[in-house]
Amino acid sequence: MIRPFPVLATFLIVTLGVVAGADAADVLTPLFAQAPAGDPAPFVSPRGPGFYLNLFKFIPVVLIYLLWTWTTDWVEHDTKRLNNLKFATWNCVIFFSGVLGIVMLFAIPIYPVGLTLLLLAYLIPILTYVFVRNQTVADDQKVLTPYHFGEVANNILASMGTRPLFNRDVTTMDRAGPPITFVGKSAGMAKEDPSRVRQAEESRSFMAAKELVYDAVLRRASDIHLEPTSEQLSVRYRIDGILHAAEPFDRPTGDAVVNLIKVLCAMDISEKRKPQDGSFGAKLQNRDLDFRVSTSGSKAGEKLVMRILDNTSAVTKMEDLGMRPKLVEQARSLVTQPHGMFLCCGPTGSGKSTTLYAALREIDRYQRNIITVEDPIEYQLDNVTQMEINTKSGQTFATSLRSILRQDPDVIMIGEIRDQETATIACQAANTGHMVFSTVHSNDAVTALFRLLDLGVEPFMIASALTAVLGQRLVRLLCEGCKEPYKPKPEFLKKANLPADKVDVFYRRPENPEQVCPQCGGTGYFGRAGIFELLVITEPIRDMLRENPSLTKIKAEARKSGMIYLQEDGLRQVIQGRTSIEELLRVVK
Repeated sequence: MIRPFPVLATFLIVTLGVVAGADAADVLTPLFAQAPAGDPAPFVSPRGPGFYLNLFKFIPVVLIYLLWTWTTDWVEHDTKRLNNLKFATWNCVIFFSGVLGIVMLFAIPIYPVGLTLLLLAYLIPILTYVFVRNQTVADDQKVLTPYHFGEVANNILASMGTRPLFNRDVTTMDRAGPPITFVGKSAGMAKEDPSRVRQAEESRSFMAAKELVYDAVLRRASDIHLEPTSEQLSVRYRIDGILHAAEPFDRPTGDAVVNLIKVLCAMDISEKRKPQDGSFGAKLQNRDLDFRVSTSGSKAGEKLVMRILDNTSAVTKMEDLGMRPKLVEQARSLVTQPHGMFLCCGPTGSGKSTTLYAALREIDRYQRNIITVEDPIEYQLDNVTQMEINTKSGQTFATSLRSILRQDPDVIMIGEIRDQETATIACQAANTGHMVFSTVHSNDAVTALFRLLDLGVEPFMIASALTAVLGQRLVRLLCEGCKEPYKPKPEFLKKANLPADKVDVFYRRPENPEQVCPQCGGTGYFGRAGIFELLVITEPIRDMLRENPSLTKIKAEARKSGMIYLQEDGLRQVIQGRTSIEELLRVVK
């Protein structure tokens, strides 16, 4: 971390030394006064002959230097707060450009030229940084804009007890609120319905709903939970898989917010106990957001959960999932096969659908016919036919899959295998020349095989159709700004079969943080990545499935083929310093 304040102290000490000393070098003449060469009676000082400080030249340099030190400190904190800007890059650019300007000031004997170069060395990098950062933040957070200058002037006048010079139309600004725009959906949930938004804007809770959604998006939440109690409507955000409490609403305001969201989703606001599902959209800074909304009745009132889907943050490549390079190559060769069945398994919220979307992007979507059946459609894929099931109209995974097989597909993605009929049709499709992707709920890759057996699928059909099973979990990544190293205990390393001489340190979240980290908000974690285990169905495993499926024997055979378990892949992330051992134990028991 580069801080210019020690440089300031050195700069002032050197300057004072020159002022108090005798002769100075010629390169310092831009900042120091000298008696004219032809003066018959040169200036004589009690300190002796020499060059002395010219305050009129030195004061502008000090002012620029102090401004540079403050700017460097601001850029440091600003880049940490804004996660989409590179902290190290901008911090080094601002710092070393100022150092270069100071060097040029003393190296060039012409004072106006040196001062101009110093000023340019300060202004060009900082104005470039401001331009880049203003493209990534909301309008009310931009700096060096007319609005920003007006707010600074108003704050200064307010601190002096003076009325603001720049009057703001508070009513208009409150009505505008956060820079987010809602997009209502029609009853069919496929078309935008502007009348829904106009109806919602008339509600007194419209601003509260905008602030709720805007705050959740800024905090990187994946879900918003609105849970009623007798006195209030509690609010919780799921951030990196963990629920965090937010500021609650009082019951009247909270109930109004729930009704407003139901209006945007074209739900029945008079129905409070029967579960309902819907969706709406929003636009925020050139980002298109989708919200999947689900309501259910409870003793205290109606509970509402919103899933936030951001297309801009969708995973586009398998490398982005967190797989090790060898596993990426192995998985890519499996998903690009002409036929077979590739399953992803894990609990709810483990990233299975995201993995399948990344797998579909590995396939040439312009030469192959790809059809998906999802519940619901989470992300839009170009040149892919995506279907959404509707149980109310009788459109289930099984019925949709039967119709898909008549559409000449090359690749089929099924959102989830839940019943025997869907599992059987999927295996039949894999055996008849189609590549099938799907998910199943199980604890690990091997137990996914027995999950299919429990659903009633014949063992021989599983053996002939299945290509591979990918088990996965999501672990939180340690915040790079506040993680701290520590020496692991030797007994733990021995238990984990890790060489004590090759493992120097592990990393963890700060146990006693002195201040809240602006990047992670004090949680110690920022973002998530996957840990994986891949079970490739080899011929020996196929024979075991056909004859007498045994969990122990299949695990032993998979281990013999080089399968790495979830815990071992997680330890790789721990050794690399990406996550903590506590987080790994929380996810994988």
